[in-house]
Amino acid sequence: MRVPLSWLREYVDLPPTETGRDVQAKLVDVGLEVETVEQIGAGLKGPLVVGKVLTIEELEGFKKPIRFCTVDVGTANGTGEPQEIVCGARNFAVGDKVVVVLPGAVLPGDFAIAARKTYGRTSHGMICSTDELGMGDDGTHGIIVLPPEHEVGTDAIELLQLVDEVLDIAVTPDRGYCLSMRGVARETAIAYGLPLRDPALLDVPAPNAYGYPVEVADPIGCSRFTARTVVGLQPEARSPIWMQRRLQKAGMRPISLAVDVTNYVMLELGQPLHAYDRTRIDGPIGVRRAEQGEKLTTLDGTVRVLDAADLVITDNRGPIGLAGVMGGANTEIADASEGAHTTEVVIEAAHFDAISIARTARRHKLSSEASKRFERGVDPQAAAAAAQRTVDLLVLLAGGTAEAGVTEVAAPSGPRTITMAADHPDKVAGVAYGRETVVRRLQEVGCDVYGQDELLVTAPSWRPDLNEPNDLAEEVIRLEGYENLPSTLPTPPSGRGLTDRQRLHRRVGRALAGAGYVEALNYPFTGEAVLDQLGLDADDARRRTVRLVNPLSDEEPSLRTTLLPGLLGALRRNDGRGSHDLALFETGLVFRPTGQETKPVRLPVDRRPSDEEIASLNAALPRQPRHAAVVLAGAREQAGWWGKGRPADWADSVEAARTIAREAGVDLTVRADRHEPWHPGRCAALYVTVNGEETLFGHAGELHPRVVKELHLPERTCAMEVELDVLEQAADGALQAPRISTFPVATQDVALIVGQDVPAADVEQALRAGAGELLESLRLFDVFTGEQIGEGRKSLAYALRFRAADRTLTVDEASAARDAAVALAAVRTGAVLRGA
Repeated sequence: MRVPLSWLREYVDLPPTETGRDVQAKLVDVGLEVETVEQIGAGLKGPLVVGKVLTIEELEGFKKPIRFCTVDVGTANGTGEPQEIVCGARNFAVGDKVVVVLPGAVLPGDFAIAARKTYGRTSHGMICSTDELGMGDDGTHGIIVLPPEHEVGTDAIELLQLVDEVLDIAVTPDRGYCLSMRGVARETAIAYGLPLRDPALLDVPAPNAYGYPVEVADPIGCSRFTARTVVGLQPEARSPIWMQRRLQKAGMRPISLAVDVTNYVMLELGQPLHAYDRTRIDGPIGVRRAEQGEKLTTLDGTVRVLDAADLVITDNRGPIGLAGVMGGANTEIADASEGAHTTEVVIEAAHFDAISIARTARRHKLSSEASKRFERGVDPQAAAAAAQRTVDLLVLLAGGTAEAGVTEVAAPSGPRTITMAADHPDKVAGVAYGRETVVRRLQEVGCDVYGQDELLVTAPSWRPDLNEPNDLAEEVIRLEGYENLPSTLPTPPSGRGLTDRQRLHRRVGRALAGAGYVEALNYPFTGEAVLDQLGLDADDARRRTVRLVNPLSDEEPSLRTTLLPGLLGALRRNDGRGSHDLALFETGLVFRPTGQETKPVRLPVDRRPSDEEIASLNAALPRQPRHAAVVLAGAREQAGWWGKGRPADWADSVEAARTIAREAGVDLTVRADRHEPWHPGRCAALYVTVNGEETLFGHAGELHPRVVKELHLPERTCAMEVELDVLEQAADGALQAPRISTFPVATQDVALIVGQDVPAADVEQALRAGAGELLESLRLFDVFTGEQIGEGRKSLAYALRFRAADRTLTVDEASAARDAAVALAAVRTGAVLRGA
C-alpha cells in the first residue's frame, strides 16, 4: 500500500515538521512494515509554470516531426513575452494549456534546463510530459494537457503536487484494513495519540424499495450488496488533477472519471467498488455461483471459462462480472476518448466471502486490487458509506444527479464478541499493563469494552482478524511497544544440553570442514530423471521415493533418498563457474519408505493429541536416516613451490569416511564392491561393527564414467556417502582419549604375499587379531605386483608399531608379537612372508 504523506495529513493533524521518515518510525513501532519512504520531486527546482500554446510551426527536413512553438507563460520568464520552445510531441494544439519548464530549472534526475540550439532553432525551455516530471503513467504517453480553467503562469509544482513523500507499506494478510488510507490513518492517529477524522463517517440515506433491483442467490458468498445510481454525467468531465495525482502516487493509472472515482474511494475507505454502464445492463443485477463451463470476457479482454465455485455478478444475459475480482467487458464504462459516452452508472459496493474470492483469483490467475482487499478482509459496514462517497464525487465532479433509490441487500449478522480476562495481556507479555491500559488500547483500535476483571470486547467490523483473547492481547502489546518488552533469557535445567546424537553430527561436520571440505546445503527434493542418470537398477531401494502432493518443481516431485544428486548438482554449478578444485560435503536426512507406512490420521486442533494419535502419525512417516556425503573433483593438493600437487582420487573419498568414523571412535573396514553410481573397479564398501556384527556403513570411490558424462561432471569425480545412524549404533559410548605412553615404540615391518583376490582388509584384520594388545597401530604402506611375486599374487607391506604401557619392549617381545600376527594371517588368508 502506497500512502502519500500529503493525503494522510487530511485525516490526522500531524505536526508540520513531521517527515515521512518520522511517520515511518512511528508506524513501525505499532507493527506496520514500512519498507521505503519515496521522496517524490527530490531535487526539483522551478520555474515550472502553466503556459498556453499560442502558435505551432511544423519544421521540415528532419527524420521525425518537430514543432517550433510559442507559449504564453505570463510574467514567469521575467519579460512577459511568449516563450519559444522546440518540441517533438504532437498530442497538443494551439490554445491548449501545458506545463512549461523554463531555463534555470532542474528536473528530477538532476536534469538542468537551459536555452539551447536544436533543429536550427533556439529552445528556451521545454514543454513537459509526465515521465519528465516523475509523475508516473497517465495513459497519454505525451505532453501534459491541462484543463482550460488553470491560469497562465500558475506554479505547476504546487498545482501538480510534484513534491511529496510516499510511504510504501507491506501489509500482512491479517491487517487488510491497512490497504486503505482510512486504515493507515487510524494506525497513525494511534501512534501519535491524535484524533482521527474518519472518512467513512458520512450521512447515508436509508435503503428503500425503488433502488436498482438486485437479487442475491448466495448470501454466504455475498453477505451485503449496496447499489446506487447516478444519471446525467457530463461525458466531457475529466478527473481533477488532485485526484489523478493521488492515484498516481498510490501506484494506479488514471483512466476516466467514473473509474478514477471508484478507485479513489477504494484507496480511501478500503471498499472495492465497481461502476456499471446502466444502459448496458439487461434487467436486475444478480449474485450467484457460476455454472460449470460458463464464459465471461473480463475487462482485460480475456475470455474466461468459469468454475462452478466462482461467484459471479449477472444480468438477464448471464455473467457480467467476476465478483470481487474483475468486471465484465459487456458493461464497461465507455471510453470518451474513443467517441463513446457513459451518462448513467450503477455503483456496486458489496461484501464478498474472503475465501471464495481468494480461490477464484488463484483459479483464474487474476489478482486485482479488489481481490487483494477482499482476500484480507473488507469492512462490511463500509459498503454504504463507500457508495455514498462515490455518488457524492460523481455529482460534484461530473455534474451528475443521484437518484433517490437506494438498494441494500444484507444477510443477518451480529457483532463479534470476545470474553477476555483483564490481565490476559499481562500474562502473555510478562508485563503488568493494568486494566486501564488494556481497555484504552482496545478502544483505540475500535473495540467496545465492558466489564471489570472479565472484559466483554466487541470487535470492530473492519478487524476480522480479532477472534480470540490472544488476538486482543497482541493489539495491546504492539501498541504499548514491542521494544518495551523485557528481554529475559530462560534458565535451562542442568544436564539438558545437546544429545549424544547431536554432538556426533556436529563433530562430523566440523571434522569434514577441518579436512578441507565446504558444506553445501541443498533442497531435499529429487526426480526420476537424476536417478536414471545415476544408473540405479529398477529394484534399487533408492528408487522407492515419497512423492509430494505440492512439489516446488514438477521435475523434482519427490523427497530425496540419497544426498548425492544435490551435491553433484552443486559441484557441477561451481565447476561451470570456474571453480575446478572442489571438495563439498553435506549432512542431512534422506527419506526411505519401507512400504509399511499407514494412512496418516488428521490430528485435532482443539486439544493436545493423545500418545496413540501421535504414534499413529509417526507410523505414517517413512524411515528418515541421517546421511553424510562428500564429492571431490580437481586438485586435492595444490601445486606450488613445495611440489606438483595431486588430483583427488578414490582414496580421498575413503579417507573422508575414515575421518567421520574417527569422530565416533569406530574402526572402519574397507572392502572392494560394485555399487551404483560408482566405478565397478574403484568402489569401496565401508563397514563398521555393530553389536559384534560387521554392518554396511556406506560406499566411497570414483564415480562411473557413464554417470560423469550423464551429469556433465569433471573427469574422475569421486564421492562418498555413509549413514550416520549406523555410525551412532557402532559407537561405544563416550569417546576415550588416547593414553600417551612415556615408553618408546618398537616398529616392525612385514611384507606378506597373498592371492590377488584376497582383500587387504582381511589381511589387516588378521594381523591385528594376531598381534595382540601390544599392537598400537597398523599401516599398509606398499602394494607390489610383478614377476618376482608370481602371477595372480600381490605383496602387501605393513608397518606395525608395538608399545607397552608399563615397560620398554625388548626386541624379542616385539618380534614375537609380529610373528604371531603373521602366523594368524597365514592361517586366515594364506599369506606367506615375503623372502621366507
